[in-house]
Amino acid sequence: MVNLTHPAVDRVREALQLHGLDPEIRWFDDAATTAVAAAAALGIPVGAIANSLVFTFTAPGQEPQPLLVLTSGAHRVDQAWLGTRLGGLVGRASKELVKEATGQVIGGVAPLGHPLPLRTVVDEALAEFPVVWAAAGHAHTVFPTSYRELLRITGGEPGAVSAPTPGV
Repeated sequence: MVNLTHPAVDRVREALQLHGLDPEIRWFDDAATTAVAAAAALGIPVGAIANSLVFTFTAPGQEPQPLLVLTSGAHRVDQAWLGTRLGGLVGRASKELVKEATGQVIGGVAPLGHPLPLRTVVDEALAEFPVVWAAAGHAHTVFPTSYRELLRITGGEPGAVSAPTPGV
């Protein structure tokens, strides 16, 4: 195993430690920017990958705010449905907004270690797996956790965010 360092990964490690956790952060030789790639590298089902996706959420009469959605790698977020569920509109975030809100780049966004707390929704489908894997701030990194830990360390709202992706 390669033991590397990166400022975003260091921030994730520090955030995990603040929550009393010290999981092994695994470094891949190649970037794992998709749930399929990460699952293949780990030899696990794609559904056990916790994708950290940043969207915008716009409540009526308000400015858009970043929204972090942690979804199972086997699902896609239904933006219209989720927006209705949350009482507003959910839209795609630009790569600039993702970087600004998380301090991390698309493909390596972790569920924590961001400059400021983000409103977070956690896909209840992740509860099906005793261990789930999330990016650790860089496209070459992941760490093991659980659905319950994701809820605790992010202050996330549990619930459905998507429907199963056909063929996965």
